Amino acid sequence: MKLTAFTDYSLRVLIYLAAQPERRATIAEISTAFDININHLTKVVHHLGKRGWVETVRGKGGGLTLAMPAGDISVGRVVRDAEGAAEPAECFATEHSSCAIVQQCQLKGVLAEAVDAFYAVLDRHTLADITQNRGALSKVLHFHRPAASS
Repeated sequence: MKLTAFTDYSLRVLIYLAAQPERRATIAEISTAFDININHLTKVVHHLGKRGWVETVRGKGGGLTLAMPAGDISVGRVVRDAEGAAEPAECFATEHSSCAIVQQCQLKGVLAEAVDAFYAVLDRHTLADITQNRGALSKVLHFHRPAASS
């Protein structure tokens, strides 16, 4: 199963925030760290805020923080939230399928089982689990980058 860029970016934002939970981050710095278009990232952050994963504070000294402890954020829940209903094939769509064998096909059951297994693995892990290496993440994400000279 391939995740959408929206889901990928959602997870990256959460990982970034979990790497140094004591500080606020800006969309601009996350955009720079991951080389993601700031407009795309703004939409992702807006979604994460609306869904309760991220708190946003506007104005001077504002920024983003996790809305709850990283240990309370299930990777599976975040992926489900960002992806929406899993439809690995046309026959999963709520509209009528144009597939000629949809009434006799047993592939849908196999794919549904695979999707369930995929989410079962993700559900076993939290944001805290995947960010246990906070120090290494911080170095790679350049949290301690010197200020740009004027």
